[in-house]
Amino acid sequence: MTDTTDLPALTCFSLAITDQVAHLVLNRPEALNTMHPAFWRELDTVLARLHRSGEARALVISSTGKHFSAGMALDTFGGAIAMDDQSPEGRAALFDLLTDMQATFTRMESLRIPVIAAIHGGCIGGAVDMVTAACIRYATQDAFFCIQEINIGMVADVGTLQRLPKLIPLGIVKELAYTGRRLPAPRALACGLVNELFDTQAAMLDAALACAREIAAKPPVAIWGTKQAVHYARDHSVDDSLRQMGWLQGAIWSNRHVGEAVDAMRGRREGAFPPLAPLQRFSDGE
Repeated sequence: MTDTTDLPALTCFSLAITDQVAHLVLNRPEALNTMHPAFWRELDTVLARLHRSGEARALVISSTGKHFSAGMALDTFGGAIAMDDQSPEGRAALFDLLTDMQATFTRMESLRIPVIAAIHGGCIGGAVDMVTAACIRYATQDAFFCIQEINIGMVADVGTLQRLPKLIPLGIVKELAYTGRRLPAPRALACGLVNELFDTQAAMLDAALACAREIAAKPPVAIWGTKQAVHYARDHSVDDSLRQMGWLQGAIWSNRHVGEAVDAMRGRREGAFPPLAPLQRFSDGE
């Protein structure tokens, strides 16, 4: 297990890295794992660490208690965060506040490694924003998804309305977004929002970690390239995406990796591949 004691003390999450798989757990079940300022700070910190270090090759996000997450902590907006709608200056500041919050889930989406969300119970409001930024979603049979924002008089604003239409039919997105109805797990599976359903949370978590270990056994740079190509293709034309694929493959192609992967398959063993290189910000240099 990798030492994570160099991280600041986490109050909303726990993090473990074992056999190159990171497991991030929402751990405020008494508060239904709601999202308040500390949640955003800690998630940002953890994602930045995983992105820079290259120590993990896949990330699983799961939760504790009754619900995966009940979304935004509403008392935040009455206390820690001022929402001034009385002046153009205040409303302009709202734009920058939202941009900052959106950036956290975009950081998760653009992480150099795949992200698997393991969802049980309610995935509500901001939690839907969060899991739509993941690569793979597993859920328990009793899970449900709810675009809660419309029920409290606002528009979902941290990524759901932008990412969900890329994942499920637009008509279903509109139905959920306009009504605030719950999307039960079986229907979420049928429309493609989740990859697989499980009878228990334990079985789901075992499957999520097994999938993460399977990913971690592949060449990390090839996984990185695959994630880059899939996301680019999602947002661009086929011709543009094929052109990008040529540049990408030319940049990361490795005869050694391909040979090792083939030899490992023939020998019925795990391949030995180098990790992604650690990243350093230019501003951190001498």
